Amino acid sequence: MTQDDKTRETVEIYNRYYTVVGRESPSHVRLVASQVDQKMREIHDANQHLTSTELAVLTAVNTMSDYMKLKEEYAALLGSLNKKEDK
Repeated sequence: MTQDDKTRETVEIYNRYYTVVGRESPSHVRLVASQVDQKMREIHDANQHLTSTELAVLTAVNTMSDYMKLKEEYAALLGSLNKKEDK
């Protein structure tokens, strides 16, 4: 990946600004940032005593848990489809 292939997008997450560099479209980066911000605020509403670092780690753990569940569901769905094709 060359520097020319990358885009830069500045986003706000939990009242802080971050510049995200990558190949994704600016709209995708803004959507992801919005989802992270929303998750952090949800967790903060339930646990207002958390530091920013604790909040960020819990957000990452929750997000990874959701991702792993979706990945497992996707694998199970693919397995079901493959079984139907084999019949």
